[in-house]
Amino acid sequence: MTTALHDLDAFAGRLQQGLGVRGGRGPIFLSRAPGRLDVMGGIADYSGARVLQWPIREATRVALQRRSDRVLEIVSHARDGQQRRIDVPLDVVADRARPYDQVRCWFAADPERHWAAYIAGVFHVLSREHDADFSEGATIVVESDVPEGKGVSSSAALEAATMEAVLAAWHLDVPPRVRAIRCQQVENLIVGAPCGVMDQMASICGAENSLMALLCQPAEFEGTIALPSELAVWGIDSGIRHAVTGADYGAVRVGAFMGYRILADLAGFEVSPGERPGHVTIDDRQWGGYLANVGVEAFLELEHLVPGTLNGGTFLSRYGGTTDPVTRVDRERTYAVWKPTAHPIYEHERVTEWARILRSLAGDVSLPLTPAASRLGELMYHSHASYSACGLGSDGTDRLVAIARQVGAGDGIYGAKITGGGSGGTVAILGDKRSGDRVREIARAYSVETGRDAHVFDGSSPGAAAVGVREIN
Repeated sequence: MTTALHDLDAFAGRLQQGLGVRGGRGPIFLSRAPGRLDVMGGIADYSGARVLQWPIREATRVALQRRSDRVLEIVSHARDGQQRRIDVPLDVVADRARPYDQVRCWFAADPERHWAAYIAGVFHVLSREHDADFSEGATIVVESDVPEGKGVSSSAALEAATMEAVLAAWHLDVPPRVRAIRCQQVENLIVGAPCGVMDQMASICGAENSLMALLCQPAEFEGTIALPSELAVWGIDSGIRHAVTGADYGAVRVGAFMGYRILADLAGFEVSPGERPGHVTIDDRQWGGYLANVGVEAFLELEHLVPGTLNGGTFLSRYGGTTDPVTRVDRERTYAVWKPTAHPIYEHERVTEWARILRSLAGDVSLPLTPAASRLGELMYHSHASYSACGLGSDGTDRLVAIARQVGAGDGIYGAKITGGGSGGTVAILGDKRSGDRVREIARAYSVETGRDAHVFDGSSPGAAAVGVREIN
């Protein structure tokens, strides 16, 4: 908690020195939300899997002050000193009768304002889902040291920090779990990104130096699990924003939902037309509508009936659509199906074992650490290989994992895997707590070999709910 409070103190100091909330009235509300490392679970969240997320030291900070006119003045201060500023008419986001599609299209129509959807979208979601009355606007200042496009969830940190400040400024009472779901709606329905909910939950509900356990059905918070004091988690940025050869995260998600639809058909579940063309509802009393619940044993009996790839038009003609409310099947596109289907089924089992081992270590300090840590690391390597099989690997993240594996448990490095949406970004490392220098050596070796910068994420900080909102005049 000390790190987070110092962070807010420093932010308040920069505001007083001219970073700048101007034109508003009343108190200024300061909030903070960290990025996260996806230690286990990753892209299986939208399939109902269990995930384990580590809140990092780096965070996004928001200062908000209400104003008397109907404008959201949003100012973003980038790490390189650049500043972006935009005015969003409150009428665009405060009309609770306006459909999400219309608001999304307004932000998407101009690349110069699309970035503001992550912030202003919070107002529209709260208007729609909580009947919030935003009769006046606000000045919002944002700064962040969570790097974008690195797989550590800069977008969720931005949404979460904004959510905390807005709720405080308008005295709205929304529980932390629901806040995270609303932030996910901002990203899904207004930004237009088909993410799951794990990033937002970690940014809001995470605890310092602990892994947040979440069963994504849809967002069942299972508490936090402290790492044994002898272990630590780091992240190494591969320097790749998104590999050109990497698959599209959205396409992998579509493939997973296609696979679930096929498995539901094989199981004989009743299917009904959904809310729109290409969407169906399934009466699934066995798996609860989640691919992760199929289980490895059942999947092994049916896997030979799931195609490796399938054309979108063929799929729609045969199955009518998927249950995913966020993505759409493109008739002209051929999707990988078997591998995106298998990944969340196996990943759910891997994460469940990971959590069970950690809890066992916490409950019995006499258990030998090294064999357990080695098993945790091996599960991370299996997870990384499964990501790559889905097409979401990259040469940089593969190389970082390979170097970590070469260093090995003998030198205090137990495991490594790609994080987040894949196709680049950051690799999570599990190691002995004294292995920080080893991790930095891995990063340096990678940088020398590839010529790419390899920032090391070291440390942790609490989620936004634990920090709360600071009010200053």
